Amino acid sequence: MNYMIFVTLGSQKFQFNRLLIALDEQVAAGKITDEIFAQIGASDYKPQNFKYKDFLNRDEFAEWQGKAEIEITHGGTGAIIGAVKKGKKVIAVPRMKKYGEHVDDHQLQLVGQFSELNLIYECRDCNDIWKAIENVKVTEYKSYQSNTSRIIKSIEEFIGEKCL
Repeated sequence: MNYMIFVTLGSQKFQFNRLLIALDEQVAAGKITDEIFAQIGASDYKPQNFKYKDFLNRDEFAEWQGKAEIEITHGGTGAIIGAVKKGKKVIAVPRMKKYGEHVDDHQLQLVGQFSELNLIYECRDCNDIWKAIENVKVTEYKSYQSNTSRIIKSIEEFIGEKCL
């Protein structure tokens, strides 16, 4: 079965050519046969073997995300949580400082934490992105449970105690 894969690389000033090149090469080699659409952000590599757009507006983003079963994203908290909340199978590839993809390696820890919670698939080696795609197709992940209401309740209780 072929899946629709949405690749979202954020809107910051950092490129993520490493991931795009790996995806492009693996599509060309026939390792990935699924349909891919990518929002490539500030990357200057332009894929030859799948559709892409530099930046998407909110409606376009929602449309592509809605079509996808799998979402491949960088290791940003907002991108990961947004995809998990939508019930997507998420492959997160952390940006790394040594490749000029970010100012530090904080995404390694973030992606590791989400993976430990069994919410996503962590892929550190872009050469294995095709394996990651095949893995998520057959793996069940936990659904995201927001703790916002618990936090609000704690704040309300704290304020209530202080106001008495």
